[in-house]
Amino acid sequence: MSAYIEELAGRIGAVFGDRVQRLPALDGDLAIEVAPINLLEVARTLRDDPQLRFEMLMDLAAVDFLDYGRVEWRTTGATSSGFSRGVNGSAPHTNARPERFAVVLQLLSVTHNHRLRVRVCCEAALDPMLDSLTGIWASADWFEREAFDLFGILFRGHPDLRRLLTDYGFIGHPFRKDFPLIGHVEVRYDPERARVVYQPVSIEPRILVPRVIRHDNRYDPALHDLPGPDAPHG
Repeated sequence: MSAYIEELAGRIGAVFGDRVQRLPALDGDLAIEVAPINLLEVARTLRDDPQLRFEMLMDLAAVDFLDYGRVEWRTTGATSSGFSRGVNGSAPHTNARPERFAVVLQLLSVTHNHRLRVRVCCEAALDPMLDSLTGIWASADWFEREAFDLFGILFRGHPDLRRLLTDYGFIGHPFRKDFPLIGHVEVRYDPERARVVYQPVSIEPRILVPRVIRHDNRYDPALHDLPGPDAPHG
């Protein structure tokens, strides 16, 4: 870990004490976790403290930890159980984490050229809710609407919490792990009504599997180390 990151981590630790917890991160990154009850206080201090000055909220994204720890979370490659195993309705949901939903903030200090990742977990899994950050960073407005639309996370105090990316009549939150890949409804044009109508989805549910890797004769071992067309002839 670089001395720069350790210096920033020490500065944050001195300001907040046990109100924040440091999280594992890649080299060159710094990540902390804050409890929901302390979110607004910590966020405001991160913005206003002269030694920190995280003036800009670059991004706010949500995470669904449903089935965290199972094979679908091995993200460096495909697994034997297929790519849609996380939304297999027949599979038991055994979440190894006590919280299901979390929100992750990406902060930037223009003054000090610092970057920081902040994670806050939602306490309720049924109706996850956090305090809105729109009063601290104006950019949180659309980010929070996106998290609400896609994950169903509610933001207490948001001035206009409406769907942002899905249609007005959309049912559910499509980025949740238990949301079916085929959705719940589909739309079609009804010539008799002369308008688009909603109806139950007609696609058969199926579990996708990794693409079959077929043999390619260009990589046949028998063809290795053969002289090329420009090789000198004996």
